[in-house]
Amino acid sequence: MLTIVAALALPAPVQDAQAAIEAALADSAAGWSAGDMPRFLAIYADDAVFVTKNGLVRGKAAIAARYDKSYGADASKRGALSFRILGARAVDATHRMLWAEWQLAYPDGRSDKGMTSLLFEKQARGWKIIADHSS
Repeated sequence: MLTIVAALALPAPVQDAQAAIEAALADSAAGWSAGDMPRFLAIYADDAVFVTKNGLVRGKAAIAARYDKSYGADASKRGALSFRILGARAVDATHRMLWAEWQLAYPDGRSDKGMTSLLFEKQARGWKIIADHSS
């Protein structure tokens, strides 16, 4: 109930942006879990940057190749993805920062989790991730 009350205190454009971002993130996670990589990657801008421990991965195509190399189509490697939103902040009218915990649940009962910081930009096709730092 506290989450609903807090959301009602936000201005309508902020509520709308947050709802759209959370819906896009949920759809992306559903795509990952179903093995539908184009659906998972639809949330990324074409020029998105992904931060890794080894440097920057630039562009949606390079991000897709990185995920394909690490996970491929094997569901036992991929697992079911979900997010727990920890916070969000409007940077300006067209940019929002979101912090979340990601969780992977594997068919064999294993699980994994980590943190993510995502910078979203409002584009013609909706809110897109332009920077992703996940660990």
